[in-house]
Amino acid sequence: MAYPRQPPVSGLAVAAFVLGVLCLVPGVGLVLGLIALGRIRRRGERGKGFAVAGSVLSCVGLALWAASLTTGAAGDFWDGFREAARGEGTAYALEAGQCFTTPSGSLQGVTYDVERVPCQEEHDGEVFASFDLPGGAFPGDEDLTRTADERCYTLQDTYAMDRWALPADVDVYYLTPTAESWRTGDREITCLFGNTDERGTLTGSLRNDGTGLDPDQHTYLVAEGFLNRAMDGIPAAEAVEDDLAGYRFWAGRVAEALTQETSTLRGHGWSAGAEEPVAGLVRDLEAAREEWVLASEATDADTYYEHLDKAYGLIESDTTVTVRKALALDATPPVYEEEGGGGGESPGKEV
Repeated sequence: MAYPRQPPVSGLAVAAFVLGVLCLVPGVGLVLGLIALGRIRRRGERGKGFAVAGSVLSCVGLALWAASLTTGAAGDFWDGFREAARGEGTAYALEAGQCFTTPSGSLQGVTYDVERVPCQEEHDGEVFASFDLPGGAFPGDEDLTRTADERCYTLQDTYAMDRWALPADVDVYYLTPTAESWRTGDREITCLFGNTDERGTLTGSLRNDGTGLDPDQHTYLVAEGFLNRAMDGIPAAEAVEDDLAGYRFWAGRVAEALTQETSTLRGHGWSAGAEEPVAGLVRDLEAAREEWVLASEATDADTYYEHLDKAYGLIESDTTVTVRKALALDATPPVYEEEGGGGGESPGKEV
């Protein structure tokens, strides 16, 4: 009887293990181990244990080595490593506009190994931005999450300008450095869209920026973005009574954003079909601005709520839907859940 031939052992995995044991060039050992893991998965080769062990040993060597370097030198190493990893199936290689799946099918936990796929296919995440953090000591998971949350929710508007067009089951997630990867110079936070259902997937790109919009649509979404970002800054306190000063400050910021929005809308030359609807929207937004100003000057919570209710009513009026229909934009108001999205991880990146 003929027996199936066993797949070969990955030479890269063996090399990674040897370099990890000898701890001579841990950076090379780590890169070889990670590349080997990707090839083993794709080609069905053996040697996963060698690759994992070599990567772990190399990480230990790198941590000891990086501790003796200045922050600048460690950053230079990390840039070189990230470039070496680029093009392979790693979380470090992801760029804006790329979609990917994870081995676990989830955006929770730590992940290094990802598989890039066309956005038209089912995927777990779609990258829309990334940014680097300053050097120094590891800030801790809580501070990293706070920074990622603040920056990523702001950066989403540069990639998906129309928030109304985002599906209700989509939220912002992020890949952040771990304490281990930070020691080797990892400072990058990657922002991405994912499904709020832990096992849910996405299909199709969520990209919606200036490249696919006409001048009227683009101007309207730019103007609306001022208000969106101001509304995102709502205080953490659930009740106005718990932080009246914070809510007053926020109301002032919203009023300033409405000034920017109406100024942008007034300064654009609209097409014939959109001119009248936009004029009606501007009137409502200017009235709303006055209510936000009064809320920012309120001396008690009851007065604040009175003006807040009027302000929200004017912002959420039918004139917004009318303008969106005239501009051929999504006209179904989004429904926001109380709970937001989260972050994400990898053998090296935290999700």
